[in-house]
Amino acid sequence: MHSDIAFWQVLLLTLYSMYQTIDDITIVSSLAQPVWAGLITGLIMGDLGTGLVIGGSLQLTVLGVGTFGGASKIDANSGTILATAFSISAGMNAQTAVAAIGVPVASLMIQTDILGRFTNTYFQHRIDRLIEAENYRGIERNYLYGMIPWALSRGIPVFLALQFGGSFVSSVVKVLNTDLQWLSNGLATAGALLPAVGFAILLRYLPARKHVGYLILGFTITALFSTLFTNVQTLGTAVAKVSKGFTQSFNTVSMLAIALIGLTFAINEYKHQVELQKQQPAAPKQQDDEEGEIYGDED
Repeated sequence: MHSDIAFWQVLLLTLYSMYQTIDDITIVSSLAQPVWAGLITGLIMGDLGTGLVIGGSLQLTVLGVGTFGGASKIDANSGTILATAFSISAGMNAQTAVAAIGVPVASLMIQTDILGRFTNTYFQHRIDRLIEAENYRGIERNYLYGMIPWALSRGIPVFLALQFGGSFVSSVVKVLNTDLQWLSNGLATAGALLPAVGFAILLRYLPARKHVGYLILGFTITALFSTLFTNVQTLGTAVAKVSKGFTQSFNTVSMLAIALIGLTFAINEYKHQVELQKQQPAAPKQQDDEEGEIYGDED
């Protein structure tokens, strides 16, 4: 079992948890994704592999989950941070950490997300008054102040959990690995199945019926290439045992080939849509009435 989480690690992870929610609503650099949360947390905790496994699992779990308007969604990023940190520090199985910590924390953080949104209305009302007063510097300051409740909605619970929850999680892991081994195995199995749930949600919202041909073709190509390059990898391993000078690795060739084929189809579809837009007549210009209602977008 590993040692407890050091304070500098707690501090860095807390700062990242505060940044990632701000990035998600302003900068949008993609650092506010579970796979990045797993990568960064794994680097800080000293176990990149575990971080990528947990981050990738939660990324696939929420792959098809979206939010519309002011709706809140589960915070898989914070769930990834805590699951990765406790998995590495307490020696917990990665898939068990996903099911036992990652998903529950991601769901509970909905409440802090709502609290952050509610608190942020204070600055929104101040901006309304500043707009009437034409105080532009004040508008800019209060816009930036609005990041404070967002950041604290993640930073405070992550800090408290990392700083004071380590011994509790270690005790739970010890029990799971001894008296409740059956429960630990069940949680690990559930964690391994969660990415499939994410894919199911994604397929539910994607126009799969409209493009069923691409779906079948993609599945077939993936299956064929995976089988082909698995055999190539096996052959390469056998050759490497015979010849010490053979060091070539084929681990990523299959995924690279599949990605390039997908990129080809995407480029062709993009060009096709551009041509269709050129052939269609220009849409009528939108007009606003005196009360602010927009006309011309009924389609």
